[in-house]
Amino acid sequence: MEEPIFKRIILKLSGEALAGDKGYGIDISIINRISNEIKNVHDLGVEVGIVVGGGNFWRGRNVESMDRATSDYMGMLGTVINALALQDALENIGVITRVQTAIEMRQIAEPYIRRRAIRHLEKGRVVIFAAGSGNPYFSTDTAAALRAAEVEAEVILLAKKGVDGVYDSDPYINSSAKKFDTLSYIDILNMGLGIMDSTATSLCMDNKIPLIVFGIDEPKNIVDVVLGKKIGTHVKED
Repeated sequence: MEEPIFKRIILKLSGEALAGDKGYGIDISIINRISNEIKNVHDLGVEVGIVVGGGNFWRGRNVESMDRATSDYMGMLGTVINALALQDALENIGVITRVQTAIEMRQIAEPYIRRRAIRHLEKGRVVIFAAGSGNPYFSTDTAAALRAAEVEAEVILLAKKGVDGVYDSDPYINSSAKKFDTLSYIDILNMGLGIMDSTATSLCMDNKIPLIVFGIDEPKNIVDVVLGKKIGTHVKED
């Protein structure tokens, strides 16, 4: 049996990945497929934390006429909907899961407490971190970097919809776009590559957290990345 190369990971899922081809809301068949792959990773003995986005319901920064903080809080609530759906799908296949939210809503989820999150991971529970960082003006990418640093994850797996790694330009527009196998965080900042916002990138760089960017359209990629197969783009220090 193949052995995983990581013991504890943060998986960053975009809201769009859960929407499937519809582009909005939740596609139950997609969320079930992704959940089965997360179970396969979990069954390898890997401790799994998940940060989920909310772009399938709301993208706060795209609404110029609305107060930015209010719009961002609305987006955070979208991440909670996704987290609860993912929790339900995981528990339906026997994976014990906890949702922790950065904004307290005790009737439906635990508040985020770092030590409790680490204890859940140590006990083999999947932990889904919802509501971003709990603060407006910060993306869920930044929340993923923050949670990875806090729970001492070995890597962030950045699962992207519609792309299989990091390119020097949009491959849908430029057929000659070059895919990178490896990058440094400084490269991302200097070249303005939009895989994460600059705050998230800097946080990963400062805390020496490796990042692997890969496509989620084939959910089995999650297992393959954890097993060390050369998929996507690997980002780390120089």
